[in-house]
This record gives sequence, structure tokens and C-alpha cells, in this order.
Amino acid sequence: MWLDAPRNPHSPLAGVKVLDLSRVLAGPFAGQIFADLGADVIKVESPDGDSTRQWGPPFLARHGETTAAYYHACNRGKRGIVADFGDTQDLERIKALASGADIVLENFKPGGLAKFGLDYTALSATNSALVYCSITGFGQDGPRRDEPGYDFMIQAMSGFMGLTGEPDGEPMKAGVSISDLSCALWSVIAIQSALVMRARTGRGQHIDMALLDCSVSLLANQALSFFATGANPPRMGNSHAQVSAYGVFPTKDGPVVLAPANDRLFRKLLGLLGRDDLLDEPRFATNADRLANRAEIDAIIADETSKRDRADLLKACAAAGVPAGPINDLDEVFADPQVVARGMKLDCDGTPSLRSPFRFSDAELTLDAPSPTQGEHTRD
Repeated sequence: MWLDAPRNPHSPLAGVKVLDLSRVLAGPFAGQIFADLGADVIKVESPDGDSTRQWGPPFLARHGETTAAYYHACNRGKRGIVADFGDTQDLERIKALASGADIVLENFKPGGLAKFGLDYTALSATNSALVYCSITGFGQDGPRRDEPGYDFMIQAMSGFMGLTGEPDGEPMKAGVSISDLSCALWSVIAIQSALVMRARTGRGQHIDMALLDCSVSLLANQALSFFATGANPPRMGNSHAQVSAYGVFPTKDGPVVLAPANDRLFRKLLGLLGRDDLLDEPRFATNADRLANRAEIDAIIADETSKRDRADLLKACAAAGVPAGPINDLDEVFADPQVVARGMKLDCDGTPSLRSPFRFSDAELTLDAPSPTQGEHTRD
């Protein structure tokens, strides 16, 4: 069932074999990254299929099968089989695949695969080089280990939502499933690290990834602010907690983001706005000064930007080297000349897809295959 030769020998992970037992988003997105990097990824679905196949509309049609677009966002490049773990013949087939795999990805509840002999202990007994990654909401231990975890609730529990939104408004989640997606990225990093370690030791290992852990890890500077002060950082809308003037500002025909992240860039912004009179103003001389007088300097800049056309302001910022950008809807994103030039939108056998961002000087991504229809390779 594993490919005799890699589809693209110039891919970084050509020859690596990944058995993807996961479903929904975090695990499948990690599997898709491995497929893009050239690994042979076999997605195993139950007879009912991955639930994201029904997470629509919108839907996409391929080879007579209509599947939610959501499913296609995280399963590109994989081969797919259907297996019923309760069926002895199917189960033996999955175990045989695992015996030849480099990586197993799974996101069942802790201990959920042990009854089928598909847990790390059982599979590593016949494949000591196996790197086995378990993705769960809360990890393999701790008081919440047996609780289900989904992106929305993890965004709430991790502090993301408490930090996101307007100061006087409700906490808000991100517009994408940031907890699932970040966990996928952390998982890929962990798995590749384990593969490097295996090259030294000859042994694989079990990797325990939790959505909550990954999301808490992304708190970064906000966590350190809390550790330093003991106070919960407030929601600040589009303002930056540690930098001013840095945020969303109006123009005649729509808002823009201005991000002069240091004193030099701030002074350049004053110059292009024609406010050289403020260059020697002590209230705004340093970032700390501007933070202390945030409302005043933000109001001054907003008054100046509101007099200008958006395109003209952005052009002036680009010429001066001041970081600035439009607030794009997705139609504008995929029409942006830079996004077009970088080839971020793909066409995989008639199915639209989103390119992984990796660029290598001496390797290629494998981006030619769409997501598998259900059981597409069951009899290969």
C-alpha cells in the first residue's frame, strides 16, 4: 500500500511514510503539511467518513463526490482508505501499514486506540522506529485529560478570547481556528524533531500534543506581561499593548493599518504626514512617552490620515519605509499582486486549494494532488 517510490524525489520529506488516523482539523492539517513536504500520507477514515466532509456549505464536487470545502482545506495531497476498526481484516491492514510507517498521527481520546491495538505501546512493539503523535484537547495526563476539546472552547480557556476584542466589548475568538491550526504546526515541529533524533538513536517515540498547551504557548509577550505585573492584560481592540502609535487609522475611503514599531519609523510617519512640528515634542519622543499619551497621539495621526486617500497614504508609507497596509477582504487578498506572484492559490486537478508557505532553495513542495475522495485508494 505504501508507494514504492516517492511522487516527487525532490521534496524535503520524500520517502517518509505517514499514517494519518486523525480527523477534523488539527491532525489532518498536520498531515497535509507532511504531504506538501513530499511524504506519502495515507488518510484512514471510518465508513462514516471524516465529519468535516459534511461541514458545509460551501461544497466542492470531485469525481462524482460532493464534499464540504472545509475538508479540502486540510487533506490535500493524501491518499485515502476506509477502514472499520471493528472489522478484523481492516484492523490487520491498518496494523500492517503502521508497521511500515515512519509517523502515525491520531487525535482520539487518550487511550481510545488501545482497545484496537493501535496505541503507541502496541505499534512500537513491532516498529521501534515509529514516531507516534497524539493530538488531544488537554493531553495524555492532568485532570482534564478525558474531556473533549474543540477549537472554540480552547480559544476561550487559553486566554485568547480574553485578550481579543474591544475594551468595552465582548471577548472575541479569532476568525480562523487558531488553536487547531497552531497545534498542527507545533505537532509538525515536534514530529520532525523526533525524526532528527531518531537518526541519532534509531528509536522513535510518543509525542503528546494538547490544543490547550499549544494555545497557552502562543500567549508569548502577553503571558510575560502578566508574569511581570500580576495583572491581566486588558482587551485593546486594534491597539498594541506595548507600542504606539500602532493600529487602525481612517482615510477618506477606508481604514488602514499603520505599524511604526520604533522611534525611527514613528518620526518618518510624522514627516510624511507633514507633522514635523511634533518631531521635538517630549510627549511623543519615545515609545514609552507615546504609550503614556496614546489617546492624544492616536487622535493627531487619525486627524491627518483622514484627510488622505487610502492608496495615496499607503504609497507614501511604502516610499518612506513605514510599515502600512490595507485591511483586505479575501477577494482583495487573492487579487493582491504579491499573493498572486507567490502562487498562494492552487488548482489541484480542478479543486482550488491554498499553498503551504514553504520556499526552499534546493527542494520542491508536492502540490499536485487534491484531497482524496472517500476510500479512493482502498483497493490499491
